[in-house]
Amino acid sequence: MENNKISQASLILGACLIVSALIGAVAFYKVRSLDNALSVTGSAKKQITADVAKWSGSFSRIVTVDNIKGGYAQMEQDLKAVKKFFTGKGIEEKDLVISPVFMNEQYKYNATGDAPREYMLQQTVEIQSSDVVKITDLAKNTEEIIRNGVIFSPMSPEYYYSKLPEARIDLLGEAVKDARARADKIAESSGKKVGAVKSVSVGVTQVTPVNSTDITDYGTYDTSKIDKEVMITVKAAFSLK
Repeated sequence: MENNKISQASLILGACLIVSALIGAVAFYKVRSLDNALSVTGSAKKQITADVAKWSGSFSRIVTVDNIKGGYAQMEQDLKAVKKFFTGKGIEEKDLVISPVFMNEQYKYNATGDAPREYMLQQTVEIQSSDVVKITDLAKNTEEIIRNGVIFSPMSPEYYYSKLPEARIDLLGEAVKDARARADKIAESSGKKVGAVKSVSVGVTQVTPVNSTDITDYGTYDTSKIDKEVMITVKAAFSLK
């Protein structure tokens, strides 16, 4: 019986030694793998100029409940004035995106119970064009519409770059080159040389105003400026030799 206990103990001890040896071998392999690879982040950027502009504005009227019909008639006149403004500036009417008239009740929390109910009638107009300069000038000169008695509220123009996919592809190679240059400097200090690329992962795209540092982990796309910078980052792993 005692010999059996000794045999069982020996088996357990042997199994533990084997497991320990395997764990040590795996750890050693991981260390060797880390010693023979270098992971570096690289980036590249270029300046671009927006080639598409989008601009919108809205006009409205506030009418009492007993004058809704008259309010719609006034909105029709306002729309004619808005169309005249755009066509007078060289924009074709077919290029205007005009919404239906929306009606929302205006709540007066301090009004007496006999105060008439009021509604806001509102309509929006939007234009998108590759003529960025023209759209920018239009957005700066809406006082002409207002002088015609239209209650017009312009939004800020939005600027986009239609060739962003191509720009990302061009920058991808430059970002990998930047990562390799950084890897070369790091490897040089340790007496090693950088070998082939083992893996590359592409980060988010950042489109920001020129010289801006306003970036996010999820990427950003600024639409407020005509001149922008596109930046992409990559994480590249290189073999060492």
